[in-house]
Amino acid sequence: MEFKSYMCVICGWIYEEEEGLPDEGIPAGTRWEDIPDSFTCPECGAGKDDFEMIEI
Repeated sequence: MEFKSYMCVICGWIYEEEEGLPDEGIPAGTRWEDIPDSFTCPECGAGKDDFEMIEI
């Protein structure tokens, strides 16, 4: 199964499932659907609802 990327539509920051976000306690390979709904963008603080899947 391929990893996907999700971009914050507010500031353009990208979450990549393959890399995760280890600094925030999200291990590499963590699927977007497995990230808590309380997640906020580390750049601008936008909520998880403000992210869209993108093709890179």
